[in-house]
Amino acid sequence: MAARRAWLTRNARLRSLSDVDRDIIRLANNPGFKRWLEQIHDIGGCANPIYLSGWTRTVDPSTGEVLLSYSTSGEPGERLALRCGNRRATRCGPCSRLYQGDTFQLVRSGLLGGKSVPEHVGAHPRLFVTLTAPSFGAVHHTTPPAQGPCRRRRGICQHGARLGCGLVHSEDDPLIGTPLCVACYDYTEHVLWHAHAGRLWDRFTTGVRRHLASAVGIARTRLRDHLVVSFAKVAEYQKRGAIHFHAVVRLDGPEPYAPPPGWATPELLDACVRAVAASAWVDASDCDAYGSYRLRFGDQLYVREIAAFGSDGQALTDDAVAGYVAKYVTKSAEVAGAIDYPITSAESIAHLPVSTHVRALIGACWKLGALPESEPLRLRAWAHMLGYRGHCLTKTRAYSTTYGELRAVRARHRCGPPLPGDLETVTESAWRYIGHGYTPGEAELAAGIADNITQNREIAREALADENAGGWSDGEASR
Repeated sequence: MAARRAWLTRNARLRSLSDVDRDIIRLANNPGFKRWLEQIHDIGGCANPIYLSGWTRTVDPSTGEVLLSYSTSGEPGERLALRCGNRRATRCGPCSRLYQGDTFQLVRSGLLGGKSVPEHVGAHPRLFVTLTAPSFGAVHHTTPPAQGPCRRRRGICQHGARLGCGLVHSEDDPLIGTPLCVACYDYTEHVLWHAHAGRLWDRFTTGVRRHLASAVGIARTRLRDHLVVSFAKVAEYQKRGAIHFHAVVRLDGPEPYAPPPGWATPELLDACVRAVAASAWVDASDCDAYGSYRLRFGDQLYVREIAAFGSDGQALTDDAVAGYVAKYVTKSAEVAGAIDYPITSAESIAHLPVSTHVRALIGACWKLGALPESEPLRLRAWAHMLGYRGHCLTKTRAYSTTYGELRAVRARHRCGPPLPGDLETVTESAWRYIGHGYTPGEAELAAGIADNITQNREIAREALADENAGGWSDGEASR
């Protein structure tokens, strides 16, 4: 009877617990719990891991000897957890941070060298360029309190809305980026500009090369014999839902990473960038529904030289640029208050957890996407990205290393030292997908692992900063 009462008491206590707590208890009592924790730690606490089942082995083909082998038969659940690899911070924080770190190294190696890029590229002419979207209508924006209200204008528009705004908006004000008058705002041009932004960027890069050739009297087809223009750019969504391009532009010689000719100066590159940004355009397809649009970059253009240290207070430093670019690759249209998953029906748009402004942009994508003239733009498929279907980061082949090379180096590091000698081997493997994600208890434990890894990295980063500063903390230095 005592044993039965204890059993009933235990079950009653378990029933009083939440689903997460009961699942954690189940996991902790599993014989493979320790190995499961090791797997999740190895993938950084990924929020949505992929599970594979299978085996791999490395064989000496001359003798048939198995040198290395691995099978999931001894793993918990006979499966191996892998990272989901999603770059979006809203989907997976641990994988987005890894992607952000890879982007930092990719951009930084094109500025300072490293990762198979020679260090002397740091002496090449380099600019940091920001190309903005044009105005599609007046929107609310932030201003320092000393500069006064949002918009100092009087009167009303043709739709009866005020042309001005007397408020001083904070950074987290939901009005930021929304139109003063929805009827005046050109949602069609906004969506079409996003859909053609990739072509407009191509016109810009081609135009810079042509202007450089014309400036020094070289035939455009022969510029490649003297000079190579390398780019790396990231697309950033603004609060109003329009993207800006932030780009690193570097001049190289005709050979990979070779110094450019003496006439290739930052001043010449600056002049060419400004001229092309002001003149580049793309025509949207004529349509009876919305007419014709000639799409250009916005009037706001920022061009600054990149220097190693930036001691003059004007030039940006290499690390600052790399960090700035990497900051935005893990963000997407959700910065503007949009969503990070595709739209499947027109009915779902009305129920999306977004602002009225973003809902209007998504609705414009859906409406224009039904037109035959807009079919190549795939506006409905990319409505959740507000019509922009380009990748967050693109670069020329000659700029620096690649994501694939960075991942391969990391994989080789995790696999340990190579086999001794010049042994030729053959790798055989068989894998199959068996699922993804977590149970409620697994998700809670994985989130804790991810938080611990993040905190440890922050502590290590602060310790390294103190060491580079001579071992003195801020508090010690103040005393």
